[in-house]
Amino acid sequence: MSINKNESFGTKRTGYYISDQFATYFVTFTVIAWADVFTRLACKHIIIDSLGFCQINKGLIVYSYVIMSNHLHLILQAKEGSAGISNIIRDFKKYTSKELSQWILKNERAPRKKWMINLFAKYGKANSNNTGYQVWIQDNNPKILLYPKFTLQKLDYIHNNPVRSGIVLKAEDYIFSSASNYYGCDDNILDVTIIDFGVQDGFVIT
Repeated sequence: MSINKNESFGTKRTGYYISDQFATYFVTFTVIAWADVFTRLACKHIIIDSLGFCQINKGLIVYSYVIMSNHLHLILQAKEGSAGISNIIRDFKKYTSKELSQWILKNERAPRKKWMINLFAKYGKANSNNTGYQVWIQDNNPKILLYPKFTLQKLDYIHNNPVRSGIVLKAEDYIFSSASNYYGCDDNILDVTIIDFGVQDGFVIT
């Protein structure tokens, strides 16, 4: 089946939506009720491993990302010939929802385990699109990136999230972010495709 580049795969057309399956987008994935799932190190690694899998096996291009306590910000694109960004995001969120909820279920030391599982079950039951737990809010708030200035603003926003939250003093010191990739640091936990703005000293505006 051929893919229509302008098909939104069921995304609601209220507010922002994906109009081109192979364009570059700034997206946000938010945990339901803003539950702080990613205060747990293992849950962060589920996200990193899943992004890496999608890069290798599904044609996902990751330009930038940050994992905060209850949401992710990313700049993403799907390679031509792939299933398109909507399908990749759907698969990513479906898989990580399952893995995150299963990790919490199996981990006896997970903080607020009962509350969090009950929350995921409640939202899952209320959503006819689910067959089990729901971890993510469905809306990804996608914003298409067509111009360098707007793209740079979003890149800056992503990388400085941990700084604004008081987690680190410098963006490149936050492990679960692509800021270190852009500053040329070694031992990054996820390879990303660097957006070339024609400068040499990193792309985070301070």
